[in-house]
Amino acid sequence: MNEKIGKYRWTICGLLFFATTVNYLDRQVLSLLQPYLSGSDMFNWSNSDYANITSVFQFGYALSMLFAGRIIDKLGTKRGYAWAIVIWSLAAIIHAAAIPIGESISVVLGWFGIAGFSISVLGFMFSRAVLAFGEAGNFPAAIKATAEYFPKKERSFATGIFNSGSNIGAILAPLTVPWIQKNWGWEWAFIIMGLVGFVWLIFWLLYYEKPEKQKRLSAAELAYIKSGEEEIAATTAETDNKVSWVKLLGYKQTWAFAFGKFMTDGVWWFFLFWLPAFLKVQYGIVDKAVMLPLATLYTIAMIGSIVGGWFPVYFIKKGYTAYDGRMKAMLLIAFFPLVILLAQPLGYISYWVPVLLIGIGASAHQAWSANIFTTVSDMFPKKAIASVVGIGGMAGGIGGVVTSKLGGWLFDSYKYAGIAKSWIDAKAAGLGDYVSKLQSLNLVNKKGETIDLNKVDLRNLPKEVTEQLQSINTGMFEKLLQLQKPLVAAEMSTSYAIMFAICAVAYLIAWIVMKTLVPKYKPITDL
Repeated sequence: MNEKIGKYRWTICGLLFFATTVNYLDRQVLSLLQPYLSGSDMFNWSNSDYANITSVFQFGYALSMLFAGRIIDKLGTKRGYAWAIVIWSLAAIIHAAAIPIGESISVVLGWFGIAGFSISVLGFMFSRAVLAFGEAGNFPAAIKATAEYFPKKERSFATGIFNSGSNIGAILAPLTVPWIQKNWGWEWAFIIMGLVGFVWLIFWLLYYEKPEKQKRLSAAELAYIKSGEEEIAATTAETDNKVSWVKLLGYKQTWAFAFGKFMTDGVWWFFLFWLPAFLKVQYGIVDKAVMLPLATLYTIAMIGSIVGGWFPVYFIKKGYTAYDGRMKAMLLIAFFPLVILLAQPLGYISYWVPVLLIGIGASAHQAWSANIFTTVSDMFPKKAIASVVGIGGMAGGIGGVVTSKLGGWLFDSYKYAGIAKSWIDAKAAGLGDYVSKLQSLNLVNKKGETIDLNKVDLRNLPKEVTEQLQSINTGMFEKLLQLQKPLVAAEMSTSYAIMFAICAVAYLIAWIVMKTLVPKYKPITDL
């Protein structure tokens, strides 16, 4: 059957898969470099600094998603996707110039008497904002292309396949970025990943065209792609008229999709941006050692994306509508992230236990994502799909900001609590005079920035500051270091347990609200 119909639509799916791979390669470079950058004398970031940088990306992504859908709808899939990858690839490259960019921004802010962020944080915040604007075009364009090239019954499977590119990107990044950083410098990690996008652009321009104009597409395959559209086409005129956001927000279907994205996108952002930091803090895994755990985790997630995209077909074959079959599949998928609740309690066995459990949770997210995206094309006409995906993407981005800021605040708060406990225990252990001396010192790093020992644990001090503290009394410094280490680790473990609990229950909450808003399949026929 497929031989007669043709398979060119899967070539398009392959293009979407590779674009999504590039998308996640670019956005994950920073999270892999974070353990190195935050600990270096040049940057010396706190968890809140890193949370601010990631939040700029997420907030920028959220706002850009709202407009990205409209832009994609207006420019068309081919031109819109091309512009998106040009912008995000250039943005990936300019991360390498974060320091001079930050210096320039600092000067401008100084004219207005504004201060508050270090130069490196400013430079990365700017670079991430531009990256967010470009990357926001990926999913609206990919979902629109999927709706153009696939019949309804194949869309979730096709979405699952191209969405698995996010996992391939997440797998390839830890296998390449640490090596590039160690051998060529952190700047080249951004530059090389950014250049990959321009390679994809060549193939996109060569092979993509709207199905009606695609010369490589057979008449039989075009007819197959159009099958199943009758129920909406009979009552909906597919014109080029714009659909206002206000009108789209009048539908419960829009709100169901947006709420589902708000609740669950932040979970994926948390995994993507914080897992390298988690492995460093909890298990001391850094640099090349992080490659295998992260590659394993995202390989598990990739399987979830593909299987999750296929899962609704089981219910559809039993007679359910595409939407109702998808919602049944999503309910079952929503239970799998609950295993993340065991990540911290069982983490003492081996770091592989949380890696595998979080991998199952990440796999469930990708299965969920493959289906929630497709609910839009189930119910909305093609002219509104990218716009609705953009609205949902904005909601997901805001959810990501909330999750990232909450994580940064929790991690720093619990770390500070661990440091405070170490001072109390140190005094009880006879180190009171030494602690008092340390706390009375005016400590600064090479850049002249003040070091607060109540906020930076002894393991992460700049080398010159560590040497200064050791010069007072080397033996007492080592005793204090050994006393503080487990206390901070225990507090950080609690903070991660809280975040994992939030991630675990997010999907069930999202499903309940989505099902309440749209209990049964109801396509939009009045746009």
